[in-house]
Order: sequence, then C-alpha cells, then structure tokens
Amino acid sequence: MKKHQRGMSLIELMIVVAIIGIIVAIAYPSYSQHVIKTRKTDGIALINKVLQAQERFFVNNLRYTTALQNDLGFADDDLPSDGGHYLVTATACGDIATCVNITATAQGSQVTGTPLDDNLGLNSQGTKIGKWPNDY
Repeated sequence: MKKHQRGMSLIELMIVVAIIGIIVAIAYPSYSQHVIKTRKTDGIALINKVLQAQERFFVNNLRYTTALQNDLGFADDDLPSDGGHYLVTATACGDIATCVNITATAQGSQVTGTPLDDNLGLNSQGTKIGKWPNDY
C-alpha cells in the first residue's frame, strides 16, 4: 500500500520562504521610494497655497512677507502640511520686496538623510529647489 504524504516537507517550506524573501527584498525598496515620492505632494500643495497667498499680498502691498501668520492669516509662521510630512516656512531671497522663498522641510519618516532630496522649495520667481516628484 502507498502511504499518502500529508502536508509539506521542511525543504519545501524553506523554498517557499526563500522565494517570498527574494520578492520582498526586490519590492520593498521600490515601494518605499514610491511612498516618499507620493508624500511630496503633501508639501507641494501647501507650498502652492502659501505662494498664492503671497501673490495676493504682493498685489495689495507691492512686497512679499515672511510673516505667514500676521500678514497672510495662516495659523502659524511654521505651517505643518496636512499629512504632517512637511513644515512650510517663508524666507526672503535677496530683497523681500521682489522675491520670497517658500520652503517645505521634510519631517518624520519623510527624512531620508539627503536634505537636497528631502526638502522642497519654490520661490516667487518660479525657481524650484530640491527633488520634485517629476524629477525622478
């Protein structure tokens, strides 16, 4: 009589575990980069919102401002993005009357160790700073 084997052998189980490990080793770094890239839209949205408010302020006052709370009506001068992945601030680029930098500084898990890649910026003259999602 033939005896039917029930279950899997240890070698078969180890082969399955090895295959899963290889798939995870290949997929996880790609997934992590995609998450970081996607979260950048959180910072970009707030940069654009602040820059639009800056342009409205400029039309009325013929200058830009770094006082986001007092002059533009935001909750604070250091604005956290909706997802909390960026902290947005405004600084003068040269003369505040003609140019303002809006910078989104990466926070928490969005920090990968390279500030030029992590942080985003846009000034009132249209110059981008950092690695934007379409730069990948």
